[in-house]
Amino acid sequence: MKLKSGVTACLLLLTGCQAGGPVTPEDTGAMPYGKWGFAFFTPRALPADVSYVAMIDAKQVLYTWHTLDSVQENPESVNVWSKRVGRYTQFNKARHPPVEILFCWDSIIDMKTYETHIVFPEAMRQKMLTPAGTDRFGNTAWYDTVLFGLAPQGKVRIWLQNNAGDNLPVEPEKITTLSGEALDVCKGISAHKQGYKYTQTTEEFIKGKAYPYGTW
Repeated sequence: MKLKSGVTACLLLLTGCQAGGPVTPEDTGAMPYGKWGFAFFTPRALPADVSYVAMIDAKQVLYTWHTLDSVQENPESVNVWSKRVGRYTQFNKARHPPVEILFCWDSIIDMKTYETHIVFPEAMRQKMLTPAGTDRFGNTAWYDTVLFGLAPQGKVRIWLQNNAGDNLPVEPEKITTLSGEALDVCKGISAHKQGYKYTQTTEEFIKGKAYPYGTW
């Protein structure tokens, strides 16, 4: 649906905020490589889940997701993020580069719900529209996946991944993460309304370690 210029307000209210009638993503054209995707992952044995995502793209179309690709761990990320992080997506896809995103997530290791709101820089959108060399088959490579690393204490990191397997760290224009009584959109949204429980793998991994189990 087409949005007014107050994109932040629309994200926070999660309403149509339409200007000039509804617009579907298909009405706005296409990327050179089709849809791009986004994915979430965690450090080794420090699990999290994402329950809800709202996003505004560069054509001012609002997307929402309740069904998302699962949050997977990155086994190589222990104490710090690995330089080689990567994911591929099935459900988490959009038509144009993102302007803002808001997502509700549970850090099982923290036993908390978090609400993260990110404003992306224009430079990232330009990267997503610019060829990034070639892949191993000689085809044009594109930065077509946005990666989000979810770590203890509500820490979030961002990367751009291309289809040749390379990734670039992204510094957001703005990032805000809320929890507890400060939750707004994400209040009452949780995949763990009955409480949190550590798996045996997590219990064994954190044994003898000091929280938050790394620097993220």
